[in-house]
Amino acid sequence: MFADYSFTPHRLEVRPGIHLSYLDEGPRNGEVIVMVHGNPSWSFYWRHLVLGLRDRYRCVVPDHVGMGLSDRPDDAPSARPHYDYTLQSRVDDLGTLLDSLGITGPVTLAVHDWGGMIGFGWALRHMAQVQRLVILNTAAFPLPEVKPMPWQLSMGRDSRLGGWLIRRFNLFARGAAWLGTQRSLPAEVRRGYIAPYQGWDQAISTLRFMQDIPLSEGDRAWPLLQEVARMLPEYADRPAFLGWGLKDFVFDHHFLDGFRKALPQAEVHAFDDAGHYVLEDRHEVLVPAIRDFLDRHPLAG
Repeated sequence: MFADYSFTPHRLEVRPGIHLSYLDEGPRNGEVIVMVHGNPSWSFYWRHLVLGLRDRYRCVVPDHVGMGLSDRPDDAPSARPHYDYTLQSRVDDLGTLLDSLGITGPVTLAVHDWGGMIGFGWALRHMAQVQRLVILNTAAFPLPEVKPMPWQLSMGRDSRLGGWLIRRFNLFARGAAWLGTQRSLPAEVRRGYIAPYQGWDQAISTLRFMQDIPLSEGDRAWPLLQEVARMLPEYADRPAFLGWGLKDFVFDHHFLDGFRKALPQAEVHAFDDAGHYVLEDRHEVLVPAIRDFLDRHPLAG
């Protein structure tokens, strides 16, 4: 169906009438890797890592509601079913999925883009479970003061016209598929990123994610962001892998520096020739490096 996406997705009703699609690949008794994507991607982003780990590791990879192969509920007050496209909803959905799968033991948390806030948001109540970290071009703290808000995000977050254009023409997913990498992606890979969000109803979540970006007090996600940032240094005693595309126009070296400061013992793999979708640009290097990292730091059990 999509390039290198040779998986059989599962579905879970996470809320009445709303189903979430997810991958559960690998041996059920294997060490669990929870891979959390961002916007405007989906589990497709993690496909190379799943293929490189599933012989030994259990890879659990959700598509957030409104993303990938999951349902696309409306958020109008009268909509039935209704979904509130907020960070807290994403955190709750991830918890529902992992609870339904009976995943109560140690996990490795792998995050990218919004997946950082979602994954670390879930981890606030599950810190003992999170025994390893794989962190790729993401955030778990506010926008650094020295980093201006990129206009491409402001267009969707703060402009009604920009929001209309994103939903009408799928601009965000299209733009990310063309500009999110340094290498030119094959047409079938670009299609994998763009296809799930074709059409007004299909693109709702790509815009709602942008509108939910917390920048200051008063934004709905701000309290959760503050708590995640406060707790981030508590993971410094656990093995952490930082994989970074330095050509990312959003999560650039300022964000990498923030994670290095919070997690000073982290293993860092930064690439001058990679962008936001670092697993697309450098999967040939990153997948074996992440596997080696996991093999060298087995979970406690």
